[in-house]
Amino acid sequence: MLKQDFKYPDTKAYDFVVQTLQKRGVDLHDLAQMAYDLQSDFLPDLTVKECYDNLIQVMHKRELLNNAMVALELDRLCEEGQIKEPLESIIKNDAGVFGVDEALAIQISEIYGTIGVTNFGYMDRVKKGIIRKYDRDPQHVNTFIDDLLGAIVAALCGKLAHKYA
Repeated sequence: MLKQDFKYPDTKAYDFVVQTLQKRGVDLHDLAQMAYDLQSDFLPDLTVKECYDNLIQVMHKRELLNNAMVALELDRLCEEGQIKEPLESIIKNDAGVFGVDEALAIQISEIYGTIGVTNFGYMDRVKKGIIRKYDRDPQHVNTFIDDLLGAIVAALCGKLAHKYA
């Protein structure tokens, strides 16, 4: 039931996502650099600082925050053994036919249209940089975070493309 007096906790949600990413070893500057690397051929005047500044704006979008909070918590809960079987095994093994991790990520990448989605597809396929680090880490459950990072970069690429269109 919708409570009329509920106010969405924008700042708390943003802080939760950023702090959780930092605890997991993510430096937002790495995401800005990835976006720069993807977009600089198309936008020759683009700077890494501009990518970072726009990343912070993207990170404040509720669509991103909602999906990011769910994704980060599912990885954490699974790693702590807090999810019931068979879902826990499916997530721990990043089963290829699961697709929920990609579905959450695609919702984020869609914030800025199809350019975000195509960038996400590319990053999900090639898994470069920090995304590769999380995709290949056997010590932790990273089923959602690798796709989340790709989606954040993809959304940022979409924002930058729209800005200069």
